[in-house]
Amino acid sequence: MATSNIEDFEKGNAAFVEAFDQDTTGALAIPPQRKALVLACMDARLHPEKVLGLEIGDAHVVRNAGGRASADALRSIAISQRLLGTQEVVVIHHTDCGMLTFKDDDIRSKIRDELGDSAGDAADGIAFLPFSDLEASVKADIRIIKEAAIVDGDVPVHGFVYDVTTGRLNPVN
Repeated sequence: MATSNIEDFEKGNAAFVEAFDQDTTGALAIPPQRKALVLACMDARLHPEKVLGLEIGDAHVVRNAGGRASADALRSIAISQRLLGTQEVVVIHHTDCGMLTFKDDDIRSKIRDELGDSAGDAADGIAFLPFSDLEASVKADIRIIKEAAIVDGDVPVHGFVYDVTTGRLNPVN
């Protein structure tokens, strides 16, 4: 079994609490100040808040494998727009993404082999959303967001590829 990071996380939180300023961060309203939602990959090399210069309270950040416009991401975007007033979406995928390295059947087989048939059966119903073309995946996610019935398709949706070697965001048109 892997070693847990929980003690380090708790120490990190203690330092955060020590510097926490209730007057400026704890008193913020629930809606994001910049009225924006960022959909980004969960890759640990991509820190959307730092990459975009965001502070606590500035934007909603939704992360998943690949930064894909999955059903759950669309759910979050709809809640963010309808209940919390966001008026802009930013999609960020990145270079050297693991989602470029497999197909749905690969991960399904791995799950079945490592966790058994019942897990494999459950995985059969999941679209893991890998992709083979980085810019095309960003464009596809922008299209999915704009066309989703539960999302306001009139809000701006911007797409970027983050370069993990330079830190630069490159727009996708």
